[in-house]
Amino acid sequence: MNRGWILLGILCLSYIPSIVRAGKAACHDPFYGRCYGIPHTCPAGCPKLCEIDCRLCKPYCSCDRPGAVCQDPRFIGGDGLMFYFHGKKDKDFCLVSDPTVHINAHFIGKSGKKGRDFTWVQSIGVLFGSHQLYIGAKKVSKWHESVDNMLIQLNGEEIMVPAGMSKRWRSPVTGLKIQGIAETNKVKVTVEGLVEIEARVVPISSEESRVHGYDITEDDCFAHLELNFKFHTLSKRVDGVLGQIYRSSYRSRVKLAAAMPIMGGADKFNTLHLFATDCAVSNFGLKKGIAEGGEPLTT
Repeated sequence: MNRGWILLGILCLSYIPSIVRAGKAACHDPFYGRCYGIPHTCPAGCPKLCEIDCRLCKPYCSCDRPGAVCQDPRFIGGDGLMFYFHGKKDKDFCLVSDPTVHINAHFIGKSGKKGRDFTWVQSIGVLFGSHQLYIGAKKVSKWHESVDNMLIQLNGEEIMVPAGMSKRWRSPVTGLKIQGIAETNKVKVTVEGLVEIEARVVPISSEESRVHGYDITEDDCFAHLELNFKFHTLSKRVDGVLGQIYRSSYRSRVKLAAAMPIMGGADKFNTLHLFATDCAVSNFGLKKGIAEGGEPLTT
């Protein structure tokens, strides 16, 4: 047998997920036969962590797609524009608030030398109907990719998602579905008719710490979430750090020409705890008429 085919088989079978640590990624959906199993080099923007668009058969950075929340929180709005919202460490902020879904985030971080906190999203709380969904990163000292460091709870009860790619858990009563899309630390969560969330747990690497001056120590690698949101129906009054940008009437106040465009207004997004709906821009639970109806979204 041709040695090239043997090598390709090893690359495809030795690690199932579409995210790998060696700067390569492959499509693992057999439906896309011409792309299936072919390794691609990750883009320069995410050289060690990328995914493959199986339809286009091209690698991409998840953190560069609309609806992304990554890094020292870096957001990509529904309009495709990028901005930062630093918030404050050990505080909770409203990311999205709409009559049928409300999403808060808990920030962790370290005090920086330039007068602001370095912050990352440690967990999110999703409210829909009478339900509370928690997705969070466990505290980790030394990072091991083979160890699952994600915690998911529904109404206070831990959900044990079967290990492995394409394994599924579902709750017909709540309309919640959770699918593993890597062996560890990555899931796709669907709240039927409302939102899809891809969540990954990642650490701060020693190289990131060195480059950005995070001063991360060996007792805590600040494991945190990287998130991608896709909303199905939002009202015209949707708000929150990320949610406001999905309004058709929204006009950005961020200085986009700045090296680090920053979204201010932390006070109006601040909330008491992860499942609180008390932020100044909260719309959760409003009647449909008051919320002026919904707008189908494809982002």
